[in-house]
Amino acid sequence: KVWKMKKKEAKKLTREQALKDLDKLKKDLFNFRFQKVNGQLTNPSKINVTKKSIARLKTIIDRKQNA
Repeated sequence: KVWKMKKKEAKKLTREQALKDLDKLKKDLFNFRFQKVNGQLTNPSKINVTKKSIARLKTIIDRKQNA
């Protein structure tokens, strides 16, 4: 299952939760890339959705750090 993060959900997270979720998404992206190379990835859009969620979390983390 791809975890698509919405902006409202991301804003509610604490910095620690966001870092934990970011780590999980990075691992997922790594696995999706391996699956793609091996021809096992059933839904290629998972990669883009995961990248967007990572970017969203990084933005939220950065904003919370600078606040």
